[in-house]
Amino acid sequence: MLGRVARRTGRKLIQFDRKLGARFVAGADEAGRGPLAGPLLVAGVLLDYAKLRDHKVRPLACLNDSKQCSEPEREELFRAVVGCAEKIVVRAVSPGEIDRTGLHRSNLACLRGVLSELTPPAQVCLVDGFRLGPLAPEHRAVIDGDEKSAAIAAASIVAKVTRDRMMRRMDALYPAYGFRSHVGYITPGHSAVVREIGPSEIHRRSFNALCYT
Repeated sequence: MLGRVARRTGRKLIQFDRKLGARFVAGADEAGRGPLAGPLLVAGVLLDYAKLRDHKVRPLACLNDSKQCSEPEREELFRAVVGCAEKIVVRAVSPGEIDRTGLHRSNLACLRGVLSELTPPAQVCLVDGFRLGPLAPEHRAVIDGDEKSAAIAAASIVAKVTRDRMMRRMDALYPAYGFRSHVGYITPGHSAVVREIGPSEIHRRSFNALCYT
């Protein structure tokens, strides 16, 4: 169970969204910008604040930025978001696409895509940190948004949990790399294996990592 401090944080995030005065609030965020291996995972979450009242909003009272949560807490929050959200959209960018298009460009394109797919259309779209350009739905870039907005925090939870699950499944296909433990991020052990046997098919070759040299 999540603690009292997390509940206070969750209420603060929900309050931020409610003050926007909109019924439908969308948040978008990503997980996996930094790893050496695996996909970039982008999630969009649409919350209907006309429905999120009383007992229906209580599961979201523990929302927090995914980076501030332990793995069991993220799993619990993932279930809460799935149970409360009006709509969830998830997109994955493969390592090959990241290498061809670039991490940042791929990320912006996916953030635009998930916001466009959310229906009914959000009255307010919030993105963690980035302006997405004129092709995106009208949106607001919120610096450190996953620490301020419930919709963005919900998207960060969905993106992180979904990506971690994907990488743990990849561990069965590429057991030598230890994806189950580090989910593709650079660790001394991960780097040592790459130096010894080379990168796998799901490693990002465009990353200027020391273990590639």
